[in-house]
This record gives sequence, structure tokens and C-alpha cells, in this order.
Amino acid sequence: MNNKFFSDYFKLIKLGLESVNHSDLIKASDLINKISSIGNKLIIMGNGGSAAMASHVSVDFTKAAGIRAINFNEADLLTCFSNDYGFERVFEKAVEFYGDSGDLLILISSSGSSANVVNAARRAKELNMSVVTFSGFDSKNPLHQLGDINFWVDSKAYNIVEMTHHIWLLAIVDYIIGDIEYTAS
Repeated sequence: MNNKFFSDYFKLIKLGLESVNHSDLIKASDLINKISSIGNKLIIMGNGGSAAMASHVSVDFTKAAGIRAINFNEADLLTCFSNDYGFERVFEKAVEFYGDSGDLLILISSSGSSANVVNAARRAKELNMSVVTFSGFDSKNPLHQLGDINFWVDSKAYNIVEMTHHIWLLAIVDYIIGDIEYTAS
């Protein structure tokens, strides 16, 4: 290995991070604040690494930003709903059971093609919930077509897409808090 790998790697991450439309980050932040101010909640979902991200971000929204946020990564719920309804409907059923009209569903999927995530977006729209999506790979992926606000990373590399999503989501948390927590000064 040489330093070129890491130099190229970090350039890809930087390109992904800087590709975001700042006005979309502000719109998402404003929507989250609006949802919270009227007593509704955030529901955040994803598979695999995106599920871990959903857990992390939901805690930060709740603890650091004071916004009620939940995610569905409990093994008992996932296995029960998967067994009873099929894995393609696991998040759709969670939205159906726990979502309320006026809530905001944040969906994270690197490919934007995971059937369970796409089905959750469709169900949320039927229940009059707002939807914000985070995806990558193909810009015409199914999830990217379903959100009120859509964030997309132009990469087919899972780690690049996931790290970019994570930083964008945490930037929204910090924007809502109104401070950059970890300044060098």
C-alpha cells in the first residue's frame, strides 16, 4: 500500500460531502424543527450500516437537539415483523404501527433499492408523513424518487456513501443545535 490510496480515498469522501446542496440541508433542518414544534416525531430507518447510523443519529437528535426520534433496530421487532409480514415489509409495518400523520420518516439506503426501505417510504406517504431520503449509487434509484427532500451521493462504494450520509445527518443535528460542538478554539 502507498499513500496514494488514502489520498484518493479522502478525495472521494470530500467530493461526496461537498456535493450536497446546502439549501436542502437547511430545508431538512427546518422540516425537522417544524415536526418537533407541533409534537410529532422523527422515525429513522436503514439496513446494516445504515441501521447503525439510524441508531446513532436518533440518539443525537433526542439527546443533543431535544427532538423526539426513534429507530427500529430491535431484534425482536425485526424478526417478528419479518416472520409475520416478510422482510420486504418489515419497515412498512413498523411505520404503520408506530407512525402518526405529521411525523417525519428519514430513510437511509446506500443503493436506494432495498425493498423494505422503499416500501416504508410508500407507506409513510399514504399515512401523511413527510419523507427525507439518503441514498447513493444510481441517481434514479427508487428511494430517491419518493422523498420530499432527497439526498444522494454519486458513488457506488458503500463506505463512501455511508460515511457521507452519516456526516450530512450529523451536520443537520449540529445545525439544529446551532453550534459546531467540536471547534479547535
